Order: sequence, then C-alpha cells, then structure tokens
Amino acid sequence: MMSLNKRLLIAASIVLAAFFGLTSFTLNKVFSEYAKNAIRDRLEGHVYTLVAATIIGKDKGLQLPQYLSFSHPSSILFAQAISNDAKKIWRSPSMLEQKYLFRWALPPAAIKFETLAMPDGVEIFVYSLGITWDESEDVHDGYTFSVAERKEIYDKQVRNFQKNLWGWLTGAALVLLAVQSLILRWGLSPLRRVVRDLKAIEAGQRTQLQGTYPKELTGLTNNLNKLIHNEREHLTRYRDTLGNLAHSLKTPLAVLRGEVESSSVAKKSKQAMEEQVERMSQIVDYQLQRAAASGRSAITARVKTINVVNKIVNALNKVYREKNIGVEVAIEESSLFQGDEGDLMEMLGNVLDNAYKCCKKQVKISTSEPVSINKTTHFILHVEDDGPGIAKEQIEKLIQRGVRGDATTSPGQGIGLAVVNDILQVYSGKLEITHSDLGGARITVSVPVV
Repeated sequence: MMSLNKRLLIAASIVLAAFFGLTSFTLNKVFSEYAKNAIRDRLEGHVYTLVAATIIGKDKGLQLPQYLSFSHPSSILFAQAISNDAKKIWRSPSMLEQKYLFRWALPPAAIKFETLAMPDGVEIFVYSLGITWDESEDVHDGYTFSVAERKEIYDKQVRNFQKNLWGWLTGAALVLLAVQSLILRWGLSPLRRVVRDLKAIEAGQRTQLQGTYPKELTGLTNNLNKLIHNEREHLTRYRDTLGNLAHSLKTPLAVLRGEVESSSVAKKSKQAMEEQVERMSQIVDYQLQRAAASGRSAITARVKTINVVNKIVNALNKVYREKNIGVEVAIEESSLFQGDEGDLMEMLGNVLDNAYKCCKKQVKISTSEPVSINKTTHFILHVEDDGPGIAKEQIEKLIQRGVRGDATTSPGQGIGLAVVNDILQVYSGKLEITHSDLGGARITVSVPVV
C-alpha cells in the first residue's frame, strides 16, 4: 500500500495544481481584458485626435493634416473618415492599398469597438465613432471616424504574459512542493519514530516504546506498550502455570508407578498398568511442551540461531559425553529466527536430542540461505546424523501425538518430533524427514519469514 507521506504529497500536489491552473486561467483572463481595454482606450484617443484635426470643406469634403501618427504608409495604425452617404472618404496613407471600408453610417455619438478581418486575412481591432457638425439628427448628414490596429500586437502581449506567468507559477509550484514535502516529512516524523521503536523492540534492543509523542499518537503508543507488557506477563504466567501443572501431575504419576512396581498383582495386569502410566506420562510431557509454544508475534525479537544452537550442543555434549560425538555446526552469524527463543530451543532441543541418540559418531547442523516458497521467504534449518535413519513408513507415526517409533529402526524417537511438528504448525512451518548424505536421517525445519 502507498505510504501516508506519498498519499498526502500526491493529494496536496493535485490541489496545488488545480489552484495554480485556476489562478493562471483567472490572471490570463484578467490580463486579456485589460490589454483589450487598453487598446480600446488608445484607439479612442486616436479617434478623438482624428476628429479634432479634421476640417470639413464647403463641399463637405474631409481635410486632415499630414503629421498624424497614421499618416506614414508603414504605420501599424489604420484610419478612415467617411461621410454617412459614402460620398466623401478619407483614408490614412497606411491603408491606401486596402480596398476596404470600416464600419460607416453610425448615428451621432454612437461607438463601436470590434474585431474584424481585412481582405488579406489580417485581424484588426477597430474603434468607430459617429459624428455630426450641426444639429441635424439625420444620419446621412454625419460622418463615421474609425481607427484600427493590428491584432497581432495584442496577441504578442498576451503570449508574452502567458509565458512569463507560467514560468513564475511553475517556479512557485516547485518551491511550494519542496516546502510541502519538508512539512509533511516533519509532520509525519513521529509515525516514523514509532516504526523505528517497534523495530528496536523486534531486534531486542528495547522492551517498550520510549520518548515523547504528539498527543494524537499518545493513545496509540500507550496502548501498544500495554499490549507488549500484557503479552509478556500473560506468556510468563501461562508458562509458570504449565510448569506447576507438570510438577503437580508428575508427582502422583511417580507414586503410582512405584505402587505398580511394588504391587503383587498379576504380571500381565502389572505390565498393562505400567504401559498406561508411561502413556499418561508421555501425554503430560507432550501437552506441556505443545502448550508452552508461544508462537510468532509482530513484536517478538528475532533470535540469533547460532547462539541457541551452541547452548543446546554444549548441553547435549555433556549428556552424551561417552559417545564422543563429532558435531559440525555450519550456521551463519547472520541467520535469524523470527519467533520466540523458547520455541526455537524446544524445537532444536527435541530434534538434536533425537539426532544424538540415533547417531553413531557424527551430527551436522546447518542452515540454508532463505528461499522463496510460494512467493514467501522461508527460514531453513537442517539436522543430520549418521545413524540408521528413519523408515518411510515410520515418518507419519513419529509426528503423531506421543507415538514412539520402533526401537530397532528409530531408538529414542518419542514425543519430540510430534512437539516440533505442532510448534511449526503455530508458525505455519513444515517438518520434513529425508535421508542424509551421512547415512542417517535428515530433519529439515522450514519457517516462513513475515
């Protein structure tokens, strides 16, 4: 899932882009209207200048001086004065080659500002004004004065403004995005600190979340600390209770076994009673070890595999000193088990104890590089021995609850592998028994890494 920082940055960027887009549209619209009004005012001034400089002859002809700004043939302005009966026409030198008439026959004091296209396709702004020199209200007695300017000047102004506007807005947007990114990073830093603290707890460097957090996160961090504390207390209490239960049950079982051994009952009944007492003892041991498995927790520290293996190997070397077993440990220092250390010791203790019992002179313990199975990375550990091995038909029996294999093919294989299998089920792991290159059994423990 996308990170909160990225989601907020994308959302804010969309809002920022919409804001700048709307701002650009509004400013462009305002500038365009402003530029058009400026042209209108400028043309209006030229029209009044033209009217003021016009002399009406006796024949109602139009006489204008030669020094007007649009008198030059190359002027960007075009001017026209025409009687409303279209009999008297004056054109500026700049449009003498244009066989085109602007608007005419406007009523007195009428104004018209519009955009037109000349015969050669050039667009122009035209400002026209209706004028009469006497009190006659007859349109035909008046004149229409017009001044025009090429529209390309206006278009160039608008383009330059848009270019500068987008340049400045883009620069401002980039600066605001950078500032916004820094603000979001600063604002979300407490969440990243929570993540770092949780990783420190997983790595065993801390026992709870520490430090001061914003009040919005205080409820979350306090509840997480309570959850961690309660989980540890619950696990300790659970294991203590199971230990007490084991001691409470084993004492009566020992007494019962002693009574059976000293009893004068028939030999056959005595044997049956001994078997049932042994069966009860195995069931108690099995259920005790099975229930003691705590399973994986998101806040459980990762366990260094080599440390646990060394502890168990040192203990078993003392127990089986007489066999003088050669133990090969091929485990990387970086190999980590993601789960409870007690669960790992329980599994390895049972598997290695069986290997020590079954081997002749050699045991090998190794780990493989984490492998991907069904798109999930797995922690892999192997225990091999040079003993007689385990027959295929015995494998299924050995991982059943409290079932002991045949003493001739798998001596000492009791409830241990069944407990290992049950612990692995808590971790969604797998127990596999195959043949080892050493000649005996190869037991593989596979645990998914989340």
